[in-house]
Amino acid sequence: MTAYTLHVNGSERHFDTPRETSLLHLLRNDCGLNGPKYGCGLGQCGSCTVLVDGVAARSCVVPAHGVAGRHITTLEGLGTREAPHPVQQAFIDAQAAQCGYCLNGMVMATVALLARVPAPTQQQVRAELSHNLCRCGTHLEVLDAVQRAARRCAEGRP
Repeated sequence: MTAYTLHVNGSERHFDTPRETSLLHLLRNDCGLNGPKYGCGLGQCGSCTVLVDGVAARSCVVPAHGVAGRHITTLEGLGTREAPHPVQQAFIDAQAAQCGYCLNGMVMATVALLARVPAPTQQQVRAELSHNLCRCGTHLEVLDAVQRAARRCAEGRP
């Protein structure tokens, strides 16, 4: 067992887990956070994406103890139902969800992108999201949502 502390969605949390525990399993099973989804288990589909110190990371392949002391943000840590994060609101406005399974990864990757590149080009958005798999075919709506989110963030709107 390995003891460590993480800052999850703004709260300090203490854990004592087997060394092989992935961040995804810790977040879902120990923290009850269902935003990050188990998809491929190989870090290739993006459904498990979270932010580690503001950088998008595939939580299914990150050992939980490997991010000890770091700040982890999940979909639940971005906004609330009453006050969604600008990216969440943009995805809602653009109706960018079908089944919703890939949505966590798309939203989290978009938040990380806009933190680095506040006004991304269509090509930058496509490159950033190219590693997030969507089987429902909402790609055009997702691209629209990212551009809406960039405008909302630039205008300082929620």
